Amino acid sequence: MGVRTAGSGVAMEPAVDITELYAAHRLSLVRLAVLLVDDLASAEDVVQDAFAALARRPDAVRDPSKALAYLRVSVVNTARSALRRRRTARAYSPPHDLSPPSPEDSAVLAEEHREVIAALHRLAPRQREVLVLRYWSNLTETEIAGTLGISQGTVKSTASRALVALEKAMQATATSSGKEER
Repeated sequence: MGVRTAGSGVAMEPAVDITELYAAHRLSLVRLAVLLVDDLASAEDVVQDAFAALARRPDAVRDPSKALAYLRVSVVNTARSALRRRRTARAYSPPHDLSPPSPEDSAVLAEEHREVIAALHRLAPRQREVLVLRYWSNLTETEIAGTLGISQGTVKSTASRALVALEKAMQATATSSGKEER
């Protein structure tokens, strides 16, 4: 990206170095997006869209220390949009059988991780977002509230309810797998 000039003709540097941001945070943002949209290809698209939006408007973030927070908000919002589009598309076409996971997918996650992620995806979208941002991205309640545009109290109550729901889902999974082994 070239150097832009202000109205006075003086060269100005963009407020944020997108290349450095991309190199430093792309993988963590893709991981965040995978947990929100449930597949790697969509997650990579979500992150690419977030960086593309920032590249189109490099002055959208004047304070470089806030650029990562801006990208997180963009990833969460774009993931929500992707899920809405997916939900709309499924409403208009009959559901199809999902193919079994590839050997590579199976090798990536241990069985207990797959169970946790499956239980995580059974949560309500807001609950999933709060847990992913809290425990995967290690954000504070304040950062989560800012990212999702909700109050800190809502973050606390949503996280509490989500953990209870996740625990119940995991217990149900353990109970059903225990019955299968007998």
